[in-house]
Amino acid sequence: MASAVRINLSEGRGPLSGHGGSTITQQTAKLLCLGRVYDPDDWDNEAAYEKDCRQGSLWRKATEAIYALAMETKYSKDEILSIYMNRAYMGGGAYGAEAAAQRYFGKSANQLSAAEGAMLAGLLTAPSSLAPTNNLQRSQDRAATVLRLMQEQGYLSVAETQAGQEAPAQLSSAAEARAGGYFADWVMDSVPNYFGVKTTEDVVIRTTMDQRLQTAVEEAVTYVFENKGREGSKAQAAIVVMSADGAVRAMVGGRKTRVSGVFNRATQAKRQTGSAFKPFVYATALELGYSPLDVVLDAPYCLDVPGSGEWCPKNYTRKYYDEVTLTRALRDSLNIPAVKLSEAVGRDLVRRVASDFGIDNAMAEGPALALGASESTLLEMTGAYAGILNGGSSVTPYGVNELRLVTDNVALMGRSGGMGERVIRPEAAQRLVWMMEKVISEGTGRRAQIPGWQAAGKTGTTQAARDAWFIGFTADYVAGVWMGYDDNTPLSRVTGGGLPAEIWQEAMVRVHAGLTPKPLPMLAPDPIAAPVQPAQPRRERNKPGQELGRAVNGLLRDIFGRN
Repeated sequence: MASAVRINLSEGRGPLSGHGGSTITQQTAKLLCLGRVYDPDDWDNEAAYEKDCRQGSLWRKATEAIYALAMETKYSKDEILSIYMNRAYMGGGAYGAEAAAQRYFGKSANQLSAAEGAMLAGLLTAPSSLAPTNNLQRSQDRAATVLRLMQEQGYLSVAETQAGQEAPAQLSSAAEARAGGYFADWVMDSVPNYFGVKTTEDVVIRTTMDQRLQTAVEEAVTYVFENKGREGSKAQAAIVVMSADGAVRAMVGGRKTRVSGVFNRATQAKRQTGSAFKPFVYATALELGYSPLDVVLDAPYCLDVPGSGEWCPKNYTRKYYDEVTLTRALRDSLNIPAVKLSEAVGRDLVRRVASDFGIDNAMAEGPALALGASESTLLEMTGAYAGILNGGSSVTPYGVNELRLVTDNVALMGRSGGMGERVIRPEAAQRLVWMMEKVISEGTGRRAQIPGWQAAGKTGTTQAARDAWFIGFTADYVAGVWMGYDDNTPLSRVTGGGLPAEIWQEAMVRVHAGLTPKPLPMLAPDPIAAPVQPAQPRRERNKPGQELGRAVNGLLRDIFGRN
């Protein structure tokens, strides 16, 4: 202890800040609270009792030292170590080696392999952050270090050490099931620390997750990769299912579903959105009064981009389709019409609409904005599409309905998100839904069709196929799927209308099992009448100005596709 105090002072810290200097016996004394048993009559709650037990004053340290000396006279070193190992916190809500062995591996501590025992031993330095239910990879890395030390100190042979490092300990199926998965990680990250991982109180958190839907999306991801994916592919996928108000019902952040403390691609991966961004270009145009039946010329088109030179967008097919309606341009995911429309309505306005819908990231400044050059998370994109379904109001995706202490009836925290302000008019949103329905019924998203249900959505594939998206909705649920590699390796023969659409379809079929089909909240556009030429009496000359009026009318029709 004196040595630890000296080191702390020499390094510019307080005497008890940094190195602790406690022996195993002193730590055991602390775990025993110097022999004091918790009495509800003496303490406000267990948190206060625990805090007192863990205090680190000089007086407390001295008291622990005296208590430790008394323990040394009564117990052997092995007995003290046994007390310590049976009381130390080992993460995951488990106190003691036996409880931890049952919690993580489903077996008694005396049945553990060397790799499993090393994992438990490694937890003692930082039980919460190293717990395998919190971060399995980190726990395995720590166990590998423990195995190496055991070999260096003669407890294991080189072969035994190598075997343990090459086949690290894994959670039992029961532990995996209790790990909570990506949804639980996301919820705990959204809860203040003093209500979550740092509290010693019993906390009740009511979430939005639907266990039936969670199982459905997990099974869908597994099924598609096993039956339709390329054999041996290491590509990752993520999926989010939510209601139109942003309540998240299911979430998978990677192909291995029953994990905790790992990278969540649904909430943490910011990826280019590709053509999945285009609905926000069309939403902007519809809000300004454009019709889904207005036409735009799909022909070679170039822009001079300051600092970059000439930029000429191309369609995915490398073909041009002359005059096309806005509906067809979205249905077939044509790039040139999307860029032209974005330039016509103004990039700043497109950026504002997308941001108001919930895409909370810095967006591309140039004309490639319309083609999804910006980055977003799957959760944000799915939430933005929920805004289209609900009639044009923004949503904040949320997973917590209520948080309270088990001893209280009053909630400490209510719903963590929901619907916000209106972004576009309901008529504009409903016409956009009508356009997006054509993507699935007739266009690039045909593989996402759900028998008996109307569905709307949009495919998205980024440059060099590094990301593939499919996001869409029925009247009941919104779902988003992303697929790609963590290191940005291009996908092999995968587009948003391929495997992502099939994962989406497989998941949504399971999600809607047993539900009664409902129509989408969509509004067909008013038909645009062809210009009517008034009948002319025989031998009557055109009145002054009539030819000019026809010329102006023809010019407007060429530009906008209507009078």
